[in-house]
Amino acid sequence: MMSKPKNINEYIAGYPKKIQKLLYRLQATIKKAAPQAEEVISYGIPAFRLNGMLVWFAAYSKHIGFYPRISGIEAFKKELSAYLGAKASVRFPLDKPLPLGLIIKIVKFRVNENSQRTKAKEKKLK
Repeated sequence: MMSKPKNINEYIAGYPKKIQKLLYRLQATIKKAAPQAEEVISYGIPAFRLNGMLVWFAAYSKHIGFYPRISGIEAFKKELSAYLGAKASVRFPLDKPLPLGLIIKIVKFRVNENSQRTKAKEKKLK
């Protein structure tokens, strides 16, 4: 893995083909759920931003880490219970299919959450 990728595709290119396939699928799934989101590198890993940061993801030796903030984990706690995780992250094992439908739901939840927060801030400024 190269240091400090400039964009998500450069990050993904630094991994073996098998992992690249999963990462590209995850990238496409997030884009599908949040087509207006901007792709960025944040904390050295792929991320998407729309009215603030939405989600991050990263590849590891045995899993793909997905980081939808604490609120994204809490809102889908039951569905995510099949996966190892922490307060603000979840681990998708490399040897299992990615739960793309669930990822779409989580990303859409985060888009809505950021949108509501932005609207509330704008209201306060008026």
